[in-house]
Amino acid sequence: MIDATDRNPEKSGWRLDWPTSGGGRVASALLKSTPDDFFVDEDLPLPDDLAAGGEHLCIRLEKRGDNTDYVARQLATLSGCRHFDVGFCGLKDRHAVTRQWFSVYRPGQEDEDAAFLGEVAESWRVLEYHRQARKLRRGDHRGNYFELVLREVSGDPEAVDEALTRLRDLGCPNYFGPQRFGHNGANLDRALAMDPSKLNRRGSRNVKKRGRGRSTSGSDDSKNVLYFSAARSWLFNEVLAYRVQNGTWLAPLEGEPGTNDNQDVMVTGPLWGDGGTEAVSVQGEIERTVVAEHPELAAVFATTRMKPERRPLRMIPEAFEWQWQGSDQLLLKFRLAPGQYATTLLGDVFEITDATRDTGQD
Repeated sequence: MIDATDRNPEKSGWRLDWPTSGGGRVASALLKSTPDDFFVDEDLPLPDDLAAGGEHLCIRLEKRGDNTDYVARQLATLSGCRHFDVGFCGLKDRHAVTRQWFSVYRPGQEDEDAAFLGEVAESWRVLEYHRQARKLRRGDHRGNYFELVLREVSGDPEAVDEALTRLRDLGCPNYFGPQRFGHNGANLDRALAMDPSKLNRRGSRNVKKRGRGRSTSGSDDSKNVLYFSAARSWLFNEVLAYRVQNGTWLAPLEGEPGTNDNQDVMVTGPLWGDGGTEAVSVQGEIERTVVAEHPELAAVFATTRMKPERRPLRMIPEAFEWQWQGSDQLLLKFRLAPGQYATTLLGDVFEITDATRDTGQD
């Protein structure tokens, strides 16, 4: 069994690999040998009244080798709108075949939609389209469907089947994926260097231009939010890792928010914010103790107005199935909720080598 509790082998100083549900990984495998080995289909509910139309043209595209932000910018250029007038539900991997919805703000241009869609189709396959009243936003989708092929699987097939059965029945720790933290944890280093007060959204709306007419908002604000998100995600992973190591990640502890009203409450962990955590008693003490071990990151939240939030500790894949294709190749199919990572799911069983690691990711 492969140990999964050590720090990142690249010695970044940040732990970027956390304990698995079974105490270790039972096999190794290669992922993304080709884009076809990583297929993702976004599940977005359609508006109740498609005939009502609206100012936003929604397009379902199939893309290969392009990341989400690149496609959004290209759609904005083709349509003649601003980049932030193009909406989407979440980032999808570049090194994959992905089907994803985008919304493009095109008020009063219904008669020109056919020509615009023709231009879009020159770069990507257009699967569906409709108009609606609002822009797509992060998390609007119901989830994502995955079909993944693992190659060069090395390990005892019976142990792999047993681990995948446990994964199907019990789920796995719902860690944020390492891509959120940047290469070698660079986004965490940047979180320590930023000014937390710039995350105060009320204040950022009133920021005036300085110097030679440049605004201090915009891309700088987006980067600060990215680094802030990386910091709170890493602290969540650390709390979850503590619960996994102590065998308490599947059941609520005293102090879990909502337990007084519903004994079947979902077990959650903290997304740190102003005031730290909403948990109290035993669970709150554990969360504050774990975060206190990282005072440099805890200090990032000292002056923000970001409200503490919660995230489930357990990820349970839906419609999870797998099939051996020869002795060293596996096909896996499953659905995940928004904000959950397929690589986290795989990493609970396999030591994964990403064939695209040296070429960059979404």
